[in-house]
Amino acid sequence: MTVTRLVVAAILTAATSASFAGAQTTQSANNPTWWDKYLYLSKNGSDSAPGTSTSASVGDNVDVSAECGPQSETYITLNPSRPRVLAAGSNEIFRDPMRGYFSSDGGATWGGVDLPLPAPRQGTNDQRFGSDPSLAFDTRSNLYYSYIVVFFGNGSGVNGTEMAVARSTDGGRTYPSVTYFNFETGSSRFNDKPMIAADTNAKSPFRDNVYVAWDAAVGGSGGGGVRMGRSTDHAASFSVNRADDPKGPGKAIGAVPFVGPAGEVYVAWNDYKANTIGFNRSFDGAATWGTPSVVAAKHIPFDIGIPAESFRGALVYPACDADRSSGPHRGRLYCSWLDLNADGITTGIMLSFSDDRGGSWSPAAPLGDRVARVDRFNHWLSVDPVTGQVTVAFYDTRNDTTGNRYQTDYYLARSSDGVSWLADTRVSDVSSNEHDCDGTFPCVAINYGNQQGDYEGLVSFGGISYPVWTDSRRQLEPASGCRRPFLMEEVFTAAVQ
Repeated sequence: MTVTRLVVAAILTAATSASFAGAQTTQSANNPTWWDKYLYLSKNGSDSAPGTSTSASVGDNVDVSAECGPQSETYITLNPSRPRVLAAGSNEIFRDPMRGYFSSDGGATWGGVDLPLPAPRQGTNDQRFGSDPSLAFDTRSNLYYSYIVVFFGNGSGVNGTEMAVARSTDGGRTYPSVTYFNFETGSSRFNDKPMIAADTNAKSPFRDNVYVAWDAAVGGSGGGGVRMGRSTDHAASFSVNRADDPKGPGKAIGAVPFVGPAGEVYVAWNDYKANTIGFNRSFDGAATWGTPSVVAAKHIPFDIGIPAESFRGALVYPACDADRSSGPHRGRLYCSWLDLNADGITTGIMLSFSDDRGGSWSPAAPLGDRVARVDRFNHWLSVDPVTGQVTVAFYDTRNDTTGNRYQTDYYLARSSDGVSWLADTRVSDVSSNEHDCDGTFPCVAINYGNQQGDYEGLVSFGGISYPVWTDSRRQLEPASGCRRPFLMEEVFTAAVQ
C-alpha cells in the first residue's frame, strides 16, 4: 500500500465514520436492513450519475458491476429458453435506484441499467429509493425484477413503502414497464424482503404465472404476516393474499416462493416469534392456501452477530427450490437456512427436504464440508431443473489467516439428493475482509450499515451454476469520475461447471 493510498484511506475512513455516527447498525423487525441506507441518504444525498456498464474479469471471477460506490444484496437468474442469457440485480448503496445487470454470453461479460422508480409522493420535500432485488424469467423470455420502493420525507423519516415489479422483454437491457402495488404508510405496515418466482413448467395449468412473496412487518405487538402477490397477466397487475395464518401474530421475515413441477406454489419464511422455518402450499396457483406448517425448529430467532459481519447481523431466512428435473427425485423440495453449529458459537447452513409436497420434512442437517471454527452465512439454494443437482452458495471464513473469522470467500456445496455432498468448491479467487483494516488486509472502513447485505444469489441450469456475490477486493481501486474515490464493494460472479 502506497503512502498516497494510506492518506486517502484515512480520509475516507474518517469521513465514513463521521457520516454514520449514531446510525442504527443492529437490524430488527422494526428497523429493517434498508434503514441504514435511508440514514445515509438522508444525511449525504444520492449519487445521481449511473455507474458504468462494462465488466472486468479477475481470474475466473467476473466483476459484474464495475461502477462507482458499493453494492449489496445480489440476485441472479437465467432464461431457460436461452440458457446463456443471464440477468442479475443488486442494491445501490449511495444511489436511489436498483441496479440491473444483463449478459448474453453465459456471464463472461455484463452490462448494467438502472431500474425505474416512481415520482416522490410529496414533490421536492420527499425522496425514494429501491431495495431488495429478486429476478425470474418465464417461458416466454419475459424477465421480472421485484423490489421495494421506500419513501422518506425531508427529515421526517420513512413515510411509506410499496412493491414494484418491472418487466423486461430484452433480457434485462431495458425495463420499459413497471407495476407498483400494495403501498403501506410508514406508520402502518412496511413491505420488506420480496422474492419472486415464475411458473416455467410447460404442462402446468398456471404456466407463466408470476409470484412475489414478502413480509408486511408491523411495529408494536401486532404483525403483518407473509404476503403473496399473484399475477396472471405478465406482471401487469397483482392480487394479494396472506400465505401464513391470517389469525397469527405475523412475525415473519424472508419469505421465499418456489414452484413445483406440476405448478404447485410453495412459500417458506423465518417465523422469528415461534423460532421456526414456516411453510405453506397452494395447489390452485396461489389463489388459496393450506394450513401453515413447519419445516424445522432452529436456534437463532432473527439474526446473529458474527465477526465477518462487524456492522450488522447475519439474517436468518430460508432459501428453497423444487426439483423439476426428470431425475429420480423429481418433485422433492429443499429448504436451507442459517443456524448455529453444534459448537453453539459458529454458524452453518442447515438443510431439510420433503418428498410429499411439504407434508413432512427430513430432520435438519448441516450441509457441505465439516470445518471447525468457521462461519457460513448469506446463502442461496438452487436446484438444477435439468440434472436435479442441489447447489448451495454461501460466504465462508475457513481461509481466514487472522484466527478471528474475519476473512470471507464464496463457496458452493453440491449434492445429488441433499443427503451426501461433494467437497465444497471455492468460487471466489480472492479473500475479502470487511471487518477491519490492518497491514495484511489494507482497506477503508466499510461501515455504511450494509456490508454484503442480507443475501446473495445463485442459479443452476444444465450442469452449470452461477453464484453472484459482493466482496471488497477492489475497494481501494480509484473510481474515475465518481463522487466518492473508490469502487468499494463490487458484484462478482463465476460459472461453475
